[in-house]
Amino acid sequence: MLFKLLFAPVTGIGWIAEQIQQRADAELDDTENLSKRLLALQLAFDMGDIPEDEFEAQEEELLMAIQAVEDNLRAEAALEAEVEMG
Repeated sequence: MLFKLLFAPVTGIGWIAEQIQQRADAELDDTENLSKRLLALQLAFDMGDIPEDEFEAQEEELLMAIQAVEDNLRAEAALEAEVEMG
């Protein structure tokens, strides 16, 4: 019982780090999917399948979504570093 009490903070930090890593992995997948959508959008525009104004609107939306995911990744990495430092 004493062993569990002594190592509870370490176990808790490990769990937090694991949760952050899982979230980061999911967000990396999100970034990859958004990048693929952006490429598909560019191809559709280049082939003349969508007008320029529609392309620009969708492109801006996708770029903003990618930026948001990257901002979240940076914030989570900073949090993880803070947790590890103590």
